[in-house]
Amino acid sequence: MEYIKSKIRDVVDFPTKGILFKDLTTAFKDPRALHIIGWDLSQLYRDKGVTKVVGIESRGFIGGSILAFELGAGFVPARKPGKLPADTVKMEYAKEYGTDTIEMHRDAIGPDDVVVIHDDVLATGGTMAACYELVKSMNPKKIYINFIIELEALNGRSTLPADAEVTSLIKY
Repeated sequence: MEYIKSKIRDVVDFPTKGILFKDLTTAFKDPRALHIIGWDLSQLYRDKGVTKVVGIESRGFIGGSILAFELGAGFVPARKPGKLPADTVKMEYAKEYGTDTIEMHRDAIGPDDVVVIHDDVLATGGTMAACYELVKSMNPKKIYINFIIELEALNGRSTLPADAEVTSLIKY
């Protein structure tokens, strides 16, 4: 993990003043770091029977796609409203300043699926909690939650369901 940490760029005052943003794009562009991330993510779920990986827009698409490929599972995008072309289900959730919505195709998850929901960073947890509820409404067998980075000081894990297994590769 130290190699991956060495490739993560800190961006001061992004997206707003006072935030220290952990930028994974610098790790994603490094072939060795990207390979390690993909391998380490897949090892967490190799023997769990995962059939679908849900990636949250937009950086969650990167790790989520790699994870799905490594596990031989399907990939399902969870997107902002209006981005998916077919019939969707959606979940609205509160953010610091207002609300947001996340959508998935209505036929993306079925009752025989074992799902990993992936995003790049766990900060406050609002988007992931909404995505979890959306996936849960589709009645899969099991749901796992995964992140590459967890910002422990923001206590986002406390906003996630107690019955979900939550993993992260790197904790700050």
